[in-house]
This record gives sequence, C-alpha cells and structure tokens, in this order.
Amino acid sequence: MVKGELGIGLPGAGREERQSLVLRFFATIGRRFLLILGDLGAIFIFFLVSLGGIFSRKQLAEMAWQLYYVSATSTGIVVLVGLFTGMVLGLQLFYTLVQFGSASVLGTAVALSLVRELGPVLTAIMVAARAGSGMAAEIGILRISEQIDALDTMGIDPVRYLVSPRLAASIIGLPLLTAFFDLVGIIGGYLTGVVLLGASGGAYLYRVQSSVTIADVRGGFIKAIVFAVIVSMICCFEGYFCHMRTESSGAKNVGLATRAAVVLSCTMVLVSDYVVTSFLT
Repeated sequence: MVKGELGIGLPGAGREERQSLVLRFFATIGRRFLLILGDLGAIFIFFLVSLGGIFSRKQLAEMAWQLYYVSATSTGIVVLVGLFTGMVLGLQLFYTLVQFGSASVLGTAVALSLVRELGPVLTAIMVAARAGSGMAAEIGILRISEQIDALDTMGIDPVRYLVSPRLAASIIGLPLLTAFFDLVGIIGGYLTGVVLLGASGGAYLYRVQSSVTIADVRGGFIKAIVFAVIVSMICCFEGYFCHMRTESSGAKNVGLATRAAVVLSCTMVLVSDYVVTSFLT
C-alpha cells in the first residue's frame, strides 16, 4: 500500500506543493505588475492626447468653467485645512523648539514645512477628494449613458472635449490653491505661536521672510503642477474607462471608478512627492 493512500503523503509531495504555491504567488505578482504597467502606459498616452487639446480656443469657455469648479469651489476646504495645519505646526514645533532654546526660528520651520511639502501635498489631496471625484463621476456618467459614444459618432474627439479643459484647469488652479494654503498656514502658525503661546511676532515674520527663497516657492509650484497632472489624469481616466471595470454597465461602475480615482490619486501624489523632491534637492 502506498503511503499517500493512508494520508501520510509521499516524501516529495509536500515540497512540490510548496513549490507550486510559490510559483502561483509570483505569477500573481507578475500579472498585477503587468496590469499596473499597462495602466500607467495608457494614462500617459491619455495625457498626451489631452495635452494637445488645451491649446484650442474653442475650449476657453469650458476651461473657465472647469477652473471655477476646480479652484473656486475648493477654496473653502483648502483654506480651512491650511489654517488648522498651520496652527498644529505652530503648536507642535513651538514646544519642540523651546526645548532647544530655538523658539525664534518657529517662523522658519512653519514656513518651509508648508511651502516645500505640506502645502502642495495636502492641497492636491483635497482637490482629489473634492474636485477629482467629481471629474471621475461626471465623465463616468457620460460614459454609461453613451453620451461619449455620441460625441465620437458626431466626429468630436471626446478626450479633447471632456478631458483637456479639466487638465488645463487643474494645472492653473492647483498652484493658486497651493499659494492660498501656504499663506493661510503661515497665518495659522502665527496665531498659535505668537498670539496663543507668546512667541515673538517680529521674529516670526522676519524668519518667514528671510528663510523662504524663490527656489523654495518654485519647487512648491513645480510639485503643484505635477500633482495637478496626476490628479486630473487619473480621475478622468478612471471615469472615461469606468465601463471596463465590470462586465455589467451601470451606476456601480461609476462608484467603483470614483473610489479608485480618489485612492489612486492620493497614493500617486505621495509617491510622486518623493520622486520630485529627490530631483529638486
């Protein structure tokens, strides 16, 4: 009688099973990696097609509306988050710097933290949650209602008509919102550090003015533009191809695309922040 029939198993059976599991594990990782690589390539081509459409004069009215939607409607949440971010920075950094007798450099720490990192990153995340989700949902609804197919039938390029104005509005609006975020955040740090905790107001403002250079501001705006492209392209891409998520078409696909757009946008903003920072330093 063979040992396998008694449930004991042959000596090589366990090893072969482990090898099979390992192979299936790496095969799954490989397939996922190829899917991600294919999606990144598709988003890049999507970006190139959209970029060519932002120079059309026929799109100016739609660009103006999208600029209002991206920037003006997001100003409130950006200002609110910027104010409390600056206040938290002022509070935490003050108590940290006091331990080293360096409370006078509070303005430098708050300003550079906001201008270099927190301003562009948190603004992009807020825009992704506020405006990016709307982009994905709007284009997704147009897709499932076959209005995008109707545009294609009439000879109108759907990508240039729908995506290019949103890309242009994001590229213009996100740096402006970042500037608002930085300014309000510095004011929030002043309120906490100077008004509430008693730090020197003159030293705070002097440090802000002397420590923030043109290179710092330029680097923050470069990040804002990169994040604008990432957020707008991912959100528009997910909405445009929402019908390919599942076999059935309908509102479920729009919801899945909207959720994926926000999550992926925020993730890629953080990843690209490290990449851009490594090139700027």
